[in-house]
Amino acid sequence: MNFAEAMIAAAARAPHAGLTVASDSNAVETTLGEVVAAGRRMGTRMTAQGIARGDIVACMLPNWREWLVVAVAAAQAGAVLLPIVTIYGAKELGFILRQSKAKWLFTPDRFRNVDYAEVVADCGDLPSLERHIATGPDFAALEAEGPIADAVPVDATDLALLVYTSGTTADPKGVMHSAHGFLAEMETMRLMRAGSDDDAVISPWPPGHVAGALSMYRFLTQGVPLVLMDQWDAALAAELVDRHRITSSSGTPFHLSGMIAAADAQGHDLSSLRQYLVGAAPVPPSLIERCQAQGLAVYHCYGSSEHPTVTSGVVDDPLDKQLHTEGRAIIGSEMRFVDDDGNDVPPGEDGEICTRGPELFMGYLDASLNEAAFLPGGWYRTGDIGRLDEGGYLLITDRKKDIIIRGGENISSKEVEAVLLSHPAVADVAVVAAKDERMGEVVRACVVLAPGATLTLDAVRDHFFAAGIAKQKTPERLSLFTELPRNASGKVLKHELRRTA
Repeated sequence: MNFAEAMIAAAARAPHAGLTVASDSNAVETTLGEVVAAGRRMGTRMTAQGIARGDIVACMLPNWREWLVVAVAAAQAGAVLLPIVTIYGAKELGFILRQSKAKWLFTPDRFRNVDYAEVVADCGDLPSLERHIATGPDFAALEAEGPIADAVPVDATDLALLVYTSGTTADPKGVMHSAHGFLAEMETMRLMRAGSDDDAVISPWPPGHVAGALSMYRFLTQGVPLVLMDQWDAALAAELVDRHRITSSSGTPFHLSGMIAAADAQGHDLSSLRQYLVGAAPVPPSLIERCQAQGLAVYHCYGSSEHPTVTSGVVDDPLDKQLHTEGRAIIGSEMRFVDDDGNDVPPGEDGEICTRGPELFMGYLDASLNEAAFLPGGWYRTGDIGRLDEGGYLLITDRKKDIIIRGGENISSKEVEAVLLSHPAVADVAVVAAKDERMGEVVRACVVLAPGATLTLDAVRDHFFAAGIAKQKTPERLSLFTELPRNASGKVLKHELRRTA
């Protein structure tokens, strides 16, 4: 089954499944049936206006109804949806649009004081981009009442979703997914979670990320009622859980702890919330224990843009497994643990985690990246280090990937280092994660100054703003060194820098 077939079937089965968008500027209450019909009308017009099977349609929209409409439209037209996070500036957006050869781009007119026409203009030459559609009259015209054609036929194993992740390199990487793989992921998680007829989900994840896209597609293809927020507000989240009797959610410890504190302060009832999936950041045991006392099952999961869910906890896992592991492999997922040469390590020893499964990505858009990413037999090298315990639960012990995970957002240290090295005061630099109670991790810049130079954190912020880099990537800690610790081959010993934090 492809995306269009799954969406049409879900709308026929659950046309009244509710969608709530909580937003200061774009709030809406609607249904799955209305969204799918609007998307199919838009997709019919896309085809009439030149979008063909396999073309890339980029969607740089927040958690709004319009994102869902564009997703349906792309499926209806046989196109590939390219979701892009709204925080990206012209540098990141321009790279993604040029490499993907996206033909259409959907953005807000304005969002969070950003004028997206200006951002697109600052991207420079975009030879493949034919149309930029901002929310407003042009968007409304594409989804207005009109005929609906048959969906353009595509194979379920064709490229259907292209997600960019910063990973460990300076430039984002295009991660290719098929409808078959994405639908397999959602069906597996549905079976594992044993949902009921009163299920309702609230999602804090931006839909430019796999986690956010999964929440959107779960509504579109399974008809699970969905509540969206276009920016995080813990007090509002607590009120929405209470009002809509939300049963499940996911997020980082920052999202969960903030919502619980707000509910306590304002008297909101979170008793309907039965399970909460935590990913993308370490979870303090005290937080899980607090939730356990309230009857809320909180468990970890492990995955990535390339393999969205490899392992997951479940509601009835023992508390120590919820506290200290990433759960067990989901149905169909496989794991191996290998050394630097790709050879299996003995059971119980740490090794690089390699994965396979039906929801594993098809490969990178830049095919030159694939050789290093896979072992023979289609095993994906995650770059993370771990092992299985005696019960088959995954323990993550380290990571080879040189990334900072700030509130669930992967930030490439190499990209941040490149920007810092362009500052005249910086002679040498290494970027590492620093623990942060609120965000999990933040960017810490370890800098060796040029002779006679000075540097402050404010000056670093100004430099990143001038470079047009997303605010989230700007260093929030600055440490000055006379020299960086290195091994005999000259490689910076980042584990030593992390210890000095």
